[in-house]
Amino acid sequence: MWTELSSYSWVLGLAGLGVAFAMYRDVVARPTGNAVMTDLAAQIHAGAMAFLRAEYAVLLPFVAVVAVLLGLAIQWRTGVAFVAGAVCSIAAGLFGMEAATRANVRTSEAARSGGQGPALRVAFNGGSVMGLSVAALGLLGLGLVTLAFGRNLSDDAGFKSLAEIVAGFSVGASSIALF
Repeated sequence: MWTELSSYSWVLGLAGLGVAFAMYRDVVARPTGNAVMTDLAAQIHAGAMAFLRAEYAVLLPFVAVVAVLLGLAIQWRTGVAFVAGAVCSIAAGLFGMEAATRANVRTSEAARSGGQGPALRVAFNGGSVMGLSVAALGLLGLGLVTLAFGRNLSDDAGFKSLAEIVAGFSVGASSIALF
């Protein structure tokens, strides 16, 4: 029964990404303030995204080496799951940084023009994009990995194999998040 339910987790992951995207669209639809605020926000955004590009460029060889080692030491599916987890974590980081840097200036403008309440709503929605993205990409990625590799669950060896694959996904997602 649980395998039937888990085969739909990727759908819930996509739905979560849809909600996160709707929250992002709500944030970026808000005013950015005056020209000085907008210019400073653009510089902060460019710097933050440049940082992530540089960080991920360093981490990609790490991901490749660890995936190969996991594939050789445990099984190739664990290595693939590790890469899938890393990709989901990278995507969550990109989505979160994009939303956070776009929400900063809009939160400031909402505070300036409307006070604490509107600013809190913008900031909360901006931060929620990251939280929803992490959860949704975890569901999506783990659901797809389970769907692809979790077919042989009729015996203990199948469950052990699936546990190794799920652990690979988890380690991939966590290893990127550590940096």
